Amino acid sequence: QVRLVESGGGSVQAGGSLRLSCTASGYTIRNYACMGWFRQAPGKEREGVARIYTGSGSTVYADSVKGRFTISQDNAKSTLYLQMNSLKPEDTAMYYCAANSRYCSPYLLPQYMDSWGQGTQVTVSS
Repeated sequence: QVRLVESGGGSVQAGGSLRLSCTASGYTIRNYACMGWFRQAPGKEREGVARIYTGSGSTVYADSVKGRFTISQDNAKSTLYLQMNSLKPEDTAMYYCAANSRYCSPYLLPQYMDSWGQGTQVTVSS
């Protein structure tokens, strides 16, 4: 059974950094066409943060995180990362790893992903 498992969340002060990891068990990253990070704050809809086309490594970022967050992949470890720097209180949310095994949409929208992890909480205090 394919599973996406996130780790690395936690609490940090504004301006700090965290690195999220997503391990794909039962599958390798290269079996996915696309992987990404999404987040959902209480009372808000799930939104895209960043995604990577696993074949070429091309990336897409939400405007709100450009220049602060970096998505990357380690094929040998079958792990997806999200390096988050200069964190702001508005980055507080549950962060989800997601993937699509067949297609990589140019749009950073949750409906274009078909596999999801359980999420890891990120809390940024001011």
